[in-house]
Amino acid sequence: MTAATHSPLFPQVPDVPDSADAVLEGLDPEQREVATALRGPVCVLAGAGTGKTRAITHRIAYGVRAGILQPTSVLAVTFTNRAAGEMRGRLRQLGAQGVQARTFHSAALRQLQYFWPKAIGGGMPRLIDRKIQLVADAAAALGTRLDRGELRDVTSEIEWCKVTQTIPADYPYAAAKAGRESPRDPTEIAHLYAAYEDLKRDRAVIDFEDVLLLTVAILQDRHDIAEQIRAQYQHFVVDEYQDVSPLQQRLLELWLGERDDLCVVGDASQTIYSFTGATPDHLLDFRVRYPGATVVKLVRDYRSTPQVVRLANGLLAQAHGRAADHRLELISQRPSGPEPVYAEYTDEPAEAEGAARRIRELIDAGVPAAEIAVLFRTNSQSETYEQALADAGVPYQLRGAERFFDRPEVRKAGIALRGAARFGGNDALLDGAVDLPSQVRAVLSGEGGWTPVPPAGSGAVRERWESLAALVNLAQDLAAARPGATLGDFVAELDERANTQHAPTVQGVTLASLHAAKGLEWDAVFLVGVAEGMLPITYAKTDEQVEEERRLLYVGVTRARERLHVSWALSRSPGGRPSRRPSRFLDGLRPGTTPTVGRGAAAAVGGVERGVLAAAAAAVPRRTQRTPARCRVCGRTLTDAGEMKLMRCEDCPSDMDEGLYERLREWRAAQAAQSGQPDFCVFTDRTLMAIAEARPDSAAELSRIPGVLSRKLRSYGADVLAICAGQEVGGEDADD
Repeated sequence: MTAATHSPLFPQVPDVPDSADAVLEGLDPEQREVATALRGPVCVLAGAGTGKTRAITHRIAYGVRAGILQPTSVLAVTFTNRAAGEMRGRLRQLGAQGVQARTFHSAALRQLQYFWPKAIGGGMPRLIDRKIQLVADAAAALGTRLDRGELRDVTSEIEWCKVTQTIPADYPYAAAKAGRESPRDPTEIAHLYAAYEDLKRDRAVIDFEDVLLLTVAILQDRHDIAEQIRAQYQHFVVDEYQDVSPLQQRLLELWLGERDDLCVVGDASQTIYSFTGATPDHLLDFRVRYPGATVVKLVRDYRSTPQVVRLANGLLAQAHGRAADHRLELISQRPSGPEPVYAEYTDEPAEAEGAARRIRELIDAGVPAAEIAVLFRTNSQSETYEQALADAGVPYQLRGAERFFDRPEVRKAGIALRGAARFGGNDALLDGAVDLPSQVRAVLSGEGGWTPVPPAGSGAVRERWESLAALVNLAQDLAAARPGATLGDFVAELDERANTQHAPTVQGVTLASLHAAKGLEWDAVFLVGVAEGMLPITYAKTDEQVEEERRLLYVGVTRARERLHVSWALSRSPGGRPSRRPSRFLDGLRPGTTPTVGRGAAAAVGGVERGVLAAAAAAVPRRTQRTPARCRVCGRTLTDAGEMKLMRCEDCPSDMDEGLYERLREWRAAQAAQSGQPDFCVFTDRTLMAIAEARPDSAAELSRIPGVLSRKLRSYGADVLAICAGQEVGGEDADD
């Protein structure tokens, strides 16, 4: 049995395994299958709490230690800096140094920065951390007034457009097809999106989605650069594969090329980010793309008690839809614990007070505050619980708000600590401070306003104190783990954590939305506001939207290790009409109720599948090897990417139609301006030259030109063929 996944802030580092076989010790049979399946496509379907990170890090480490994988040839990607940092730490402990573990954006940014001078020339535009101010400026330029909520929603729509590769002109159609509820009129959103892209170009900046878009564009158009990256990275691991967007999937395909050394890990039942463009289809279709893939199902749950697991399985047993058809039946590996508690309250303040009272009892009974969480559907619910916990004298932290190291009090504390470390014994603040914790307390008391006793009440003052208290506790943990640690060591620890956004644990109850809680776990979890209109949320109209709300509750349930408290209120405020009812998702699961819908599909059991039968595999088209590209004039084999795009040697005679080439360039400039992209993202100069030489008169002929991929054929094919035929094409949108 594998151990539970949580650990202290500075855990005792285990000895590095002395051999490849030692890396496999302690893995369960399915985890061992993952670790030893090192060739070809591998799909790991991993239920909540089943040790997926353990399985894939041991897989990489086993391959490296056995000499099968070169560490520098492995790229492991995930979705958060915290998860990537945890993966790197585990790999170091297993003796697999040198493996790259990054987020999609981090890996793409590193490649973009390196290849920009070669692919584009000059300096790379500045990357902006947050786009919301730029969106506000774009709205102002159009004379559009957006309140704070609308500004946030419009920004989210722009992000969705970019990860789904939707240009401004196509937004109204794409939003309607995806069933999205636009925060403003779709045409207005399209104009705001276009104005935002114009403003970025004018200010020479790019956003985080541009990092992926530009990297994809370069890899599509520069075969030499793509091959250079493929020569570097030959083995890929993707965590949380159910959350990939179409844009991330395209980048992964370009990294892979024609190869299939890919291991993906995911759980369709934890798909809760579809509003960002994430889709589980890539996970669910993995065996379609790779019919010979090895599929391993992890269902042994090492996180939660049988009582918590029973509720989680029950939630999914009533689910419908494609993700539900692939659900995993978890099997708890932990001792029995208390049954989930269900509680009904007259109103939301009473519900918050009840939760705070129960939390106070748990803390008094010895449960650490940091091992308790209150999870809710929307961030707007947090204020009531902040006040209730403050009234009960319970410390708390808000998760998903401002990033820890971006908080003003944390930045100010860092400057003060760095100065104290530099001046050492000459700093009067350190007089009488004999060890690291007392030094940190002295500096933060003198410069940051930290006090041994927390301030009364809730709000900004309490939040600032909690931030500084987290730094004090971090110093205490560092001193306990490394008795000789100095103030300089502590500052170095803070710098490393800031670089990876690895925030210290605040010694308080966590308040978080269900979305922000993904990937975390606590001993005790309070799921609050589990009522119709909140779970599922009111605006969940379609069957798929309702099913995603069910998965969101499933994620909340599976965050609990031992204790689970589920509650709802009959009205919003005291004296209100008691018109609410418990969530339909609890029907048949809480005592005294029966299911309101039929049972869903049967769950998948754990185990290993090693590919389909040869007859079935033969029916699925397989990728073919590329034949050498040859010059269409002299017949010489082409190796240069630019020559391959033209299908002729650089010095062989060209029959390009100069007039057609200029018309194509003018059309490209208009398209780029309309979509807010650089010209080369439409077509590169080489591709336009190849088109002007080939003068295609059908979509089939156009598609055979290197650089004209299927997506570009769909977006631009009609215009290009019209220009080649000497016809006029439309300019700006009629709405402009």
